[in-house]
This record gives sequence, structure tokens and C-alpha cells, in this order.
Amino acid sequence: MAVKVLVVTSEPISAPQLRNALGTDTDPTDAEVMVVAPALSESALRFWMSDADEAIAKADEVRRTSVAKLDEAGVAASGDTGEGDPETAIEDALKTFDADRIVLFTHKAGDLRYREDLDRDELAERFGLPVDHAII
Repeated sequence: MAVKVLVVTSEPISAPQLRNALGTDTDPTDAEVMVVAPALSESALRFWMSDADEAIAKADEVRRTSVAKLDEAGVAASGDTGEGDPETAIEDALKTFDADRIVLFTHKAGDLRYREDLDRDELAERFGLPVDHAII
């Protein structure tokens, strides 16, 4: 039975990036992957003013590009655009995708986008799943 991996990312990812994030215990080509691209705002002001059009368009592009790159590499992938709050995006995705683990891709400290500063231990506790973290 294939491992089900929920990938949360704000930038397009490739199969080698996913392979590196998963480590040696899971081969992405043997996994079922769902990519969720949260519609992250560039700033708190845009988030709170509900100026989401640009964020949604960017998330949709991230989702499409990531799924295409993974598919090209032989990884069974689907995708969705998520809420602007990554925790809500994860919660929504887990309602329809019964993941075995979560892989979180974020920018490095100092380059984080608004609401991208997630704590993997808190996510693991909240969702009851192992959470891997990788820098984009």
C-alpha cells in the first residue's frame, strides 16, 4: 500500500526536492502525493484586507507546476489550492486525503511569507501525523 504524503508548499517543488525532504524511508514514486498550495498573502495588511486575488493566483500556479513536475518524474500527484492560513489548508486537505505524513516546504528564516512560520512539532501534535520540514 502506497504511503500518502500531504505536501504543503508556497513555491513549486520537484521530485528531487520531495525525495530529499522524505529521506531514505520513502520513495516518492511509491507514494500517493497531494500538493496543497496555501494562498499566502505577501503581508499582514493584504491578508486582513482580504486582498486574496494575487495570493490565490500564485497558489494555483504553485499547485499546477508542482503536480506537473511530480507527474513528469513518475510521482502520483494531485493538488489543491488552500486557504491563506496554512493550518486551515492542512485541516481542509486532511478531510479528503487520509495522509500518513505531512511535508512542509517553507522559505528560510528571514524570507518567510506571512503566516508561513509554522512549527512542525505543533503541527504533528495537532494533526497526529509525522511532519517533515524542508527549505524551498
